Amino acid sequence: MDVLELTRELVRLETPTGHEGPAVDCLAALLGRLGYRVVRQPVTPGRDNLYAWREPPVVVFSTHLDCVPPYVPLSEDATWLHGRGTCDAKGLAAAMVTAAEQLAAAGERRIGLLFVVGEENGSDGAQCAHELGPKGRFLINGEPTENRLSIGQKGSLKVVLECQGRAAHSGYPELGRSAIHPVLDTLERIRRIPLPTDPMLGQGTLNIGIIEGGVAPNVVAPSARAEMLFRLVGPSDELRRQVAAQAVEGVVVTFPTELPYFKNPVPAPGGWETTVVSYASDLAFHGAWGEGYQLGPGTIRVAHTSEERIGKAELLHGVDLYV
Repeated sequence: MDVLELTRELVRLETPTGHEGPAVDCLAALLGRLGYRVVRQPVTPGRDNLYAWREPPVVVFSTHLDCVPPYVPLSEDATWLHGRGTCDAKGLAAAMVTAAEQLAAAGERRIGLLFVVGEENGSDGAQCAHELGPKGRFLINGEPTENRLSIGQKGSLKVVLECQGRAAHSGYPELGRSAIHPVLDTLERIRRIPLPTDPMLGQGTLNIGIIEGGVAPNVVAPSARAEMLFRLVGPSDELRRQVAAQAVEGVVVTFPTELPYFKNPVPAPGGWETTVVSYASDLAFHGAWGEGYQLGPGTIRVAHTSEERIGKAELLHGVDLYV
């Protein structure tokens, strides 16, 4: 098994969230040829999780096959593989298959391979995967951790503000009601909420990612909307209450998506360089699969960017660490 060639094959496929099928088909065919028992689990119409094993596993390797848009085509030089999914997380899927094959060649066949859909938008695949089996004692989730064993990660809470106003000529603003002003006032109040700190995970953070509204500068805005994301370091109940309390009249607050924070309940095994990451992942939904850790080559700092890439040597070392 050539981890670089399998990474190339997967990265050539355009598989944004919701359209992961080509990558699932590719790996299902490959693992079937290699003699794995292959199960495809429907998540939504046309979208399947993939689970494969030879013997009931002790360790399950898992990662996701969806990518964020836009597609960045594969390219490479002597040192790097460039393109969407190289580090988040198709290169890691290739490393897991390669590691499983190396272990099988050495006589260790108690490895499961779980590849899920939807991680980049709500983790619907991971939330369905608990129904699959047989499960093992340990799960290693693949995310780019720079080949360090992650023992904790922040969660995330998406918040949406929406407001309806009444359009009017901007020369006569008293005839209308701006939807933008209440949204801006609510955002300013939310920004003043003190965010908690956790000894392991660090400081909670807020990013206001989208603000949109209005139709023209000479029209009182009839509608407005904002989206933001909190990075969680603890339970979200009190934060939800505080955010909702900041809404001024006319603003509706909703919480469409939450990915839980995660901290390993037991000490990490000895001999590993460990880290804590500030992003959320599927790992928090994989509790049914046993003791969980996160590990993978590549850095999150180039994921989701036009510069996404993974070092060839780092990818090869990632295979060794999975073994």
